[in-house]
Amino acid sequence: MRVGLIDVDNTGFPNLALMKLAKYHRNNGDNVQWYSPFERYDAVYASKVFTFTKDHEFMIPEDTPVWKGGTGYGTLAPFIDDLPAKVDYLQPDYSIYPYIGKDTAYGFLTRGCPNHCSWCIVPNKEGNISPYMDVEEIAEGRKRLILMDNNILAAGDYGREQLLKIIEKGYRIDFNQAMDARLVDDETSDLLARIKWIRFIRFGCDTSSQIQYGMDAIKNIRKHGYKGSFILYTMLHGDITECYDRLMYFQNMHGVSVMAQPYIDLRGIKPPQWQKDMARWANRRWIYKTCDFKDYQPRKGINGKMILERNKK
Repeated sequence: MRVGLIDVDNTGFPNLALMKLAKYHRNNGDNVQWYSPFERYDAVYASKVFTFTKDHEFMIPEDTPVWKGGTGYGTLAPFIDDLPAKVDYLQPDYSIYPYIGKDTAYGFLTRGCPNHCSWCIVPNKEGNISPYMDVEEIAEGRKRLILMDNNILAAGDYGREQLLKIIEKGYRIDFNQAMDARLVDDETSDLLARIKWIRFIRFGCDTSSQIQYGMDAIKNIRKHGYKGSFILYTMLHGDITECYDRLMYFQNMHGVSVMAQPYIDLRGIKPPQWQKDMARWANRRWIYKTCDFKDYQPRKGINGKMILERNKK
């Protein structure tokens, strides 16, 4: 059987579901490769994570079965979001992405999230948080782990056990979806300070009410000996003044950066221009740390002060 794979988003970040499907088919003796319009296949899998990504433009013969899945296709339970257990719990086939280092692994310790943020689809897709895989199952001998959990700190005893195991095994990790600073207590601060982080610790700061929680978490973790840096994911939505104030709060803090994300809903509606301008300013660290958004000029003849005035509610 010949199987073709299409990573529709093609962001440079590996698609975990496609890697697991590749492993499943290769375990069955099938020939798996990236889709080519010059080849014939017995089945094609296309994965699209983001709603704003255009669908692939490959011409696929009508008699070829095509399986599409992922949040980007607007469905909550296709093959990508609800892989059969016999596929879902397989180790990924990392060979389909040659740029992944031989010591790097990707995976989830938990799935789901108990929060119901208006901009997030995770609770609708995956439900409340629950254990998924043990960190040793994900690592399988690798030491550099990219963990994509949406709320590891909400996993209670299981989450703490996994953090402790990460420390004991000496893994270097990145929770790349950010953590919830509201759940950081003294015990958690100690665990996070002892972990070997690949780059920095990530927290979410999507509303003004989360600012103090973030600051308390940072202070506590540093108190336990962490000397690295932090990055705060900041969703841009709602009131422009609130977003501006939230971003400016962290501008002069040493070792703290932001990653601003314009809000794109599940229908793929493009965010307003002010969100794109503000994100471009905040995500260029050398500009963000030295220039007030009010003085930032995204286009000739336009500065942030004008943008704030135009979009003020």
